[in-house]
Amino acid sequence: MTEPDVLIHARFIFTTGRMIHDQIMRISTGACMRIAKDDRFGELSAPQMNMLIMIRVREAVSVTELAALLGVSPPSVSTMVDRLVERGLLTRVPSDQDRRKVVIRVSPEALEDIARVEEMLLGYFVELVEAVGPETTKKWCEVLEQIKQVLGKKLLSA
Repeated sequence: MTEPDVLIHARFIFTTGRMIHDQIMRISTGACMRIAKDDRFGELSAPQMNMLIMIRVREAVSVTELAALLGVSPPSVSTMVDRLVERGLLTRVPSDQDRRKVVIRVSPEALEDIARVEEMLLGYFVELVEAVGPETTKKWCEVLEQIKQVLGKKLLSA
């Protein structure tokens, strides 16, 4: 592939990935507004919702680990975590492995609401998969598997 072709393909992948990302952010922000039983989820930003989902998937993370996952500084993460702890969405608890460390977890009260947001996001992807059809979906999954492997190697070497 020529250098101009690589750039054209890279730009297409980036912009399409960005479209998917933006749609996910719109869905999660809208979902937060619809499911909120109280003010805990009201006016959550997309980065805050992303952080909640990231923590829920991992069950417990340190501020340093979360900062690395999000690509921001630990003080920035700490400030976001403080706000979400105040809202009752996150908790800080001593680590099981090292009592000197603190880990961040999604509060038990917020788990059900976050699961509903994730269901709405999954619904979007179900519609997308149905719209592109089984053959394209299979190819998409194969490509994403290769990308996942490459990214995994890059993370290990970083």
